Amino acid sequence: MTVDTGREDSPVADHGGTTATRRSPIGAVTAARQRHILYVATTDFVLLISAIVASEYLWLGTSADTIEPQFGLGYTKFGVLLALVWWGALRLAGSRGFNVLGTSDEYQRVVSATVTTFGVLAIVSLLAELNLSRGYLAIAFPLGLAAVLFSRRAWRRFRERQFLRGHHVKRVLVVGQPAAAKEIAQWFSRNRHAGLDVTGTWRPQGPEGRRLLRIGDRLIPSVGGSTALAPALDASEADMVVVSSTDELGHHGLRDLTWDLEAAGIDLMLSPNLLPVSGSRIAMRTVAGMPFVHVKKPQYAEAGNWPKLALDIVGAFVILMVAWPLMVVTAVAIKATSRGPVFYRQERIGRDGEPFAMIKFRSMHRNADARLRDLLAAQGADGAPLFKVENDPRITRVGRVIRRYSIDELPQLFNVLRGDMSLVGPRPQRESEVALYDHGDWRRLRVRPGMTGLWQVSGRSNLPWEEAIQLDMHYVENWSLVGDLQILVRTLRAVLAKDGAV
Repeated sequence: MTVDTGREDSPVADHGGTTATRRSPIGAVTAARQRHILYVATTDFVLLISAIVASEYLWLGTSADTIEPQFGLGYTKFGVLLALVWWGALRLAGSRGFNVLGTSDEYQRVVSATVTTFGVLAIVSLLAELNLSRGYLAIAFPLGLAAVLFSRRAWRRFRERQFLRGHHVKRVLVVGQPAAAKEIAQWFSRNRHAGLDVTGTWRPQGPEGRRLLRIGDRLIPSVGGSTALAPALDASEADMVVVSSTDELGHHGLRDLTWDLEAAGIDLMLSPNLLPVSGSRIAMRTVAGMPFVHVKKPQYAEAGNWPKLALDIVGAFVILMVAWPLMVVTAVAIKATSRGPVFYRQERIGRDGEPFAMIKFRSMHRNADARLRDLLAAQGADGAPLFKVENDPRITRVGRVIRRYSIDELPQLFNVLRGDMSLVGPRPQRESEVALYDHGDWRRLRVRPGMTGLWQVSGRSNLPWEEAIQLDMHYVENWSLVGDLQILVRTLRAVLAKDGAV
């Protein structure tokens, strides 16, 4: 069986002793990704050189002294050498690795390589007694790091846009049951920025032959039989194989599959079926020579520790200092345009199920709560969670403006300072919504609710109830301080874009 992909042929054993021809790994998708790596590497080098030269002229001017007279090495030549070493460190740290670009690990490796480079430079300067200007290095370090991180972010966005347009997407063959293939395909479909698309399945323990499997609005080939690897690769034209269950192959079958795909230059990944678990909680461990996937415990306790509390207090205080003029103007506008109090308090359920009074700017006319049930009933959504009345007549003119830009949420900063809420966390819900929780959903109450959270920046009011709960659960179980900072940045972008606002 031959797979015609426009690449040179290479052999692939079909687990039955037969050798099939398979396309070479140098194809359109792989070549495009290698070009992307080259572009990133070139950008890194140009930015590092620019940062070093800029640092020299910012600190030393146009008449820089030599580092050491006996060496006769000036700052300009040293700067070029430092940029080369720095650029090489980024390469050695794997920050431009094929499977690292576009992941959260990319930024961490860039920072690690930069810190290591300047740490080694400091030690060498001390031991060799080099006359290096500290101010020069103090400018070069943050300037170069910020430039590289910014460019990596820009390249990542460019790459994601290419994937969303269907360019250079890797085709994936899923090994396992059709149900697992559908789940993985749906996950890739919801996360198209990853650049992966399921184009076929192989069922080693399934019935011999080929049939079509419906996934969404598509039909993909599903090939069965223990010796059908080559036909499955041929039908799916896969660049990557994902094994959803090792039981389908067994230990020896998985080993043989690894060898076969290595000869063909096809990537292989094993799915641990841990979709709700963050990568930071997953690690590989070897016990008695056998590899295992170690899953760390959920981060409930970590989400209530002092770093998060410090972020909440400092962050809320800073935001209040910046936003108080806007809050004063809002209060005056509310009082001047409609009857009623400036603030609106509503009971919500907080940490460990304890109720608290959540504060907001009033955006509706008085007695709005009394009219809610009739409006929901008129729209056929009485008792539905997360439902918001369309074209709500209770909202005031000022209310529509402050809701559009989430200004009505600013008084919740006082809830944060009181300890009722956090800047980031699961959205506080009403008692009637909490009553709809199943047994597992109660875990979202293990942490303080937040002014913003993962589901707000993933769609805000546009998400269905089930998906919103899943996102909150993912946040609670996989909490990290870096994750909180990322959500805060994404919240600012979502507010400015009015994405999902009412």
